Amino acid sequence: MEHLTHFFLSMVDQAGYPGLFVVMVLGNIGVPVGAELVVPAAGALAATGHLSSVWVTALVATAGELVGCSILYAIGYFGGRPFVARWGKYLKLSEAKLDVFHSFYERHGNVVVFVCRFIPFVRGVSSLPAGVSRMRKRYFLTYTAAGSLLFCLGLTWIGSMFGAHFYEIMPLLHRVSTAAIVLVLVAIAAFVWQRVASARRRGEVASRP
Repeated sequence: MEHLTHFFLSMVDQAGYPGLFVVMVLGNIGVPVGAELVVPAAGALAATGHLSSVWVTALVATAGELVGCSILYAIGYFGGRPFVARWGKYLKLSEAKLDVFHSFYERHGNVVVFVCRFIPFVRGVSSLPAGVSRMRKRYFLTYTAAGSLLFCLGLTWIGSMFGAHFYEIMPLLHRVSTAAIVLVLVAIAAFVWQRVASARRRGEVASRP
């Protein structure tokens, strides 16, 4: 996994924005590219002048994510459960896991797609069960774009702060970025819980005679 991530880091370093775009597409069709390190590395390259802009870097990474997610969503949408049954093992996605995702999606709605953009490993394959579940395309694209933009902007900015020193602190950054993702997830979960609890209270009040 580590050697594969270094390969993709080298690809971004050598090919610039096209390389970053391709890497992010691959990362969202199930290839373990290590986006938690690739995106900050691209931010560092932008800060040192190898790439033109931190903002453009984040937008290119986001665009790559959207293309990759759309491809995997379409595969799930048209391939359905038979595709997962036959090929899911290569993405570490079984029918049992698909059922768990579908159940979670049914309980919590479209926000699940947004939350998945911040979970390592899950983010790379979450578009497939969304497609199999026939999630509405406009909601899928909206929540995916919002989550990917926050993810890419945040990690690009972190990488840009370290600049030329990025590779010296890369092992630490991996732990820090994972912790930051966990904190974001906790905040999102708390927000969703608060909204659900508030809706239930309003429903109870409205049902009283």
